[in-house]
Amino acid sequence: ADHPKIKNHLATRVRPGKISMIPYGADVINNADSDLLVPYELQPQQYVIVIARPEPENSILEIVTAFSEQQRNKTLVVLGDFNKANPQYRDQVFAAASSEVIFPGAIYDQQVVNALRFYACLYVHGHQVGGTNPSLVEALGAGNPVLAHDNHFNRWVAGDGNTYFSNTRECAQAFESLLDNVTLLQSIRQQNRQHHQTTFTWDKILEQYEQVLLKKG
Repeated sequence: ADHPKIKNHLATRVRPGKISMIPYGADVINNADSDLLVPYELQPQQYVIVIARPEPENSILEIVTAFSEQQRNKTLVVLGDFNKANPQYRDQVFAAASSEVIFPGAIYDQQVVNALRFYACLYVHGHQVGGTNPSLVEALGAGNPVLAHDNHFNRWVAGDGNTYFSNTRECAQAFESLLDNVTLLQSIRQQNRQHHQTTFTWDKILEQYEQVLLKKG
């Protein structure tokens, strides 16, 4: 299982002793080429990023609507392949977007994605279901402050020091309180880097796999 709640779920079907819980890991991103932001007309710390499949369960519409309620003087960057999205949902998201929201599509160049993560002032994670989501762990590895949908999956991964929302109104309120609070964002950035180092480095994750395999052997 990749998350304690998934382990609990599986334990209703098989003997608990058969289940091992090991989350995903992520690389540390300590630097990135800021020139990779130029094609998107972005400046470091002047944008918010979302990386997710454009599906209702990932709260894309709620996030875009909340951000677009008023002028933010920052850009919301929504990465995802909208060509594969449900046309009706896609149209709703696009219609809700203000001029401060951009949709670059899906980006698969890891250096570009790393740069977009590293220089973002905030990562927004709208996933409502799932275990330990890799994108959320990668955000911690990049030191991103996190605004996430409020559920036990995301709370276990990101921890109590980040901000959570349950609906569009709460998401908008979080943007209002976070975006211009540079001191708070910097504090959360340092906290998330430490949290990643403590729990989600690949060395720690692979050590857990090794322990399970040795035990099974």
